Amino acid sequence: MSKVTQINHPLILHKLAFIRSKNTGSKYFRELVEEVSMLMAYEATRDLSTEEVEIETPICTTKCQMLSGKKLAVVPILRAGLGMVDGILNLVPAAKVGHIGLYRDEETLQPVEYFCKLPQDIAERDIFVVDPMLATGGSAADAITLLKKRGAKKIRLMCLISSPNGIELVQEQHPDVDIYVAAIDEKLNEKGYIVPGLGDAGDRLFGTK
Repeated sequence: MSKVTQINHPLILHKLAFIRSKNTGSKYFRELVEEVSMLMAYEATRDLSTEEVEIETPICTTKCQMLSGKKLAVVPILRAGLGMVDGILNLVPAAKVGHIGLYRDEETLQPVEYFCKLPQDIAERDIFVVDPMLATGGSAADAITLLKKRGAKKIRLMCLISSPNGIELVQEQHPDVDIYVAAIDEKLNEKGYIVPGLGDAGDRLFGTK
């Protein structure tokens, strides 16, 4: 079974309170999502491997640790996932970025891919799938399935807020994918929104209704 890590650093909890507030406007909301994503990425990349290298300081030659050539990719689920990308790139600017867009057919209830653009070497990269909300878990699970069909092997899922239902579904369908969240909320309401949640992340990021 995959591991679920709740990252409850005080700075994340503080910023998350402002993200949840209905009085937070789009500009500040976007900035906060980016900041929390960066803080979460700091923890989620803790197990990246390093190697010893020799460098020359202004004083002498010494041995230091650097990332051991690990290739990373960030794949937001459109559109709300876009809000988390820059925060992660602030920490790992060499990471490549892919994009996945899905919607669910109202009659068949099957996922329909409307956009997918990934790095050519996606199979060789450690991938962070990002989406602010993990509600029913359907979109995240479908996106991970799509990535696996294209050869991806090492995948992690990072979300700001999750419901227990979303975590359960992703773990059931993808027991090899570790999940990182800042908060696990109480439940889903009848419309599929997380309670207490933060509303529609995409609308709040981009000022739409």
